[in-house]
Amino acid sequence: FFQSKASSLYFSGLAMTHKAAVEFPADLDRAELARKFEKDGYLVLEKILPQDVIDALMAAAARLVDGFDPTSHKTIFKTREQAKASNDYFLDSASKIGFFFEPDAFNENGELKQAKELSINKIAHALHDLDPTFDSFCRSELVKKTVFDICKISTPSLVQSMYIYKQPRIGGEVSIHQDNWFLHTDPLSCCGLWFSIEDATEDNGCLYAVPGSHKEHPCQKRFVREGNKVLFDDDEPMKHPPKDEDFIPLPVPAGSMILIHGGLLHRSFSNVSAKSRQAFTMHVVDANSEYSSQNWLQRPEMPFAGIHENPYISK
Repeated sequence: FFQSKASSLYFSGLAMTHKAAVEFPADLDRAELARKFEKDGYLVLEKILPQDVIDALMAAAARLVDGFDPTSHKTIFKTREQAKASNDYFLDSASKIGFFFEPDAFNENGELKQAKELSINKIAHALHDLDPTFDSFCRSELVKKTVFDICKISTPSLVQSMYIYKQPRIGGEVSIHQDNWFLHTDPLSCCGLWFSIEDATEDNGCLYAVPGSHKEHPCQKRFVREGNKVLFDDDEPMKHPPKDEDFIPLPVPAGSMILIHGGLLHRSFSNVSAKSRQAFTMHVVDANSEYSSQNWLQRPEMPFAGIHENPYISK
């Protein structure tokens, strides 16, 4: 795991500058956007991030990877088999900054096929609380207004954040899922904010979604934790599976935001192109809903923080 003291010193000024700079566009009607989001279960806002913010997020992730020792562990991330592959490193990353490799990053001898910068699947899951650049972005006015006015969450807890690389040619598939499977609350309240750091195309693994799929069956499975193991609560296929033709692609240029309802069925395919598809995603839940003790992501010694203040970074 990376403990980001050096990152904090290096990015403190940059992060504070961008906290004020990342605003929600004044010309967009948030009430109308909220209605569209409720109807479709997703919302696409193209080119909402200034280039300097994109550059800052990319640079912060690159610095974290630069400080990571790839010989420290070989934990991969693969959505289809995460229940089998999970280990203490994965579980402990709930309150740390962890690094996870692409499934095809290693050769038959267990060695990286290429540089670590081209082998990382994602950095996760507490960037929003432990790195000052991501802290500032996740608590920016853009995120606040999105969460309050479009997601309609009045008391949000920031629970998870991931910087995803979707590496060229080896970037793995993310199988069909609903975010409510992983971050379950009662009542259901999960909302995901997905930001394209690079162009996301059908060739390099853009998101696909089933419009309106959040309404009738908003949580068809649960990904639960039992001690130090995780598993799906039901090994059977989804009772209401989508058809392939139900999915629509959501290609977006760099700097765009896709808002994802916790009940939306979505996926992404493998990256078969020569270009990466970097993205940053964060998830919030309503603090007034009951966060399930069965969720894989638990932080007993580091309670979830809100969207206004972060007690885990000194400012």
